[in-house]
Amino acid sequence: MDLARVALRAAKEQARARGAAAVQKKQARRGGLRSGARADGRDPLPLGAAINRLITERGWEAPAAVGGVMGRWPQLVGPEVAQHCSPDRYDEEARVLTVTCDSTAWATQLRLLAPTLVARLNSDLGHGTVKLLKVLGPVAPTRSYGRLRAPGSRGPGDTYG
Repeated sequence: MDLARVALRAAKEQARARGAAAVQKKQARRGGLRSGARADGRDPLPLGAAINRLITERGWEAPAAVGGVMGRWPQLVGPEVAQHCSPDRYDEEARVLTVTCDSTAWATQLRLLAPTLVARLNSDLGHGTVKLLKVLGPVAPTRSYGRLRAPGSRGPGDTYG
């Protein structure tokens, strides 16, 4: 009795395998799967969904979020601070956001506000996205030593110290 069941089960499995092979051959002759009324992986996606899928597949979540911060900088820090300080770059490996200010006074003010800003950015972007806020002052012009130099002056360092 058991021998008959084993033989029947083997015959059914062979029939299924032959049927599956025949279906695959038929689909290959037709040019693959046919589209139908139901959604499948080949259907077009809305632009937003396609971009979100691309960001997720490539692992660009943090850079995309930080890029959004660069666009929403005035809403995050306030209009007055945004008028004098702007985000320049984000180092993804070190998780450092570099901000440039237009005067040393604003750079000092932003350094004092850095822990608060990092907490605000991390609450918006996700915990640990920004570990350090690197604040840079204004870029000083290069020192030029020429005929018309006041004795004892330190050049542009007097202003941008």
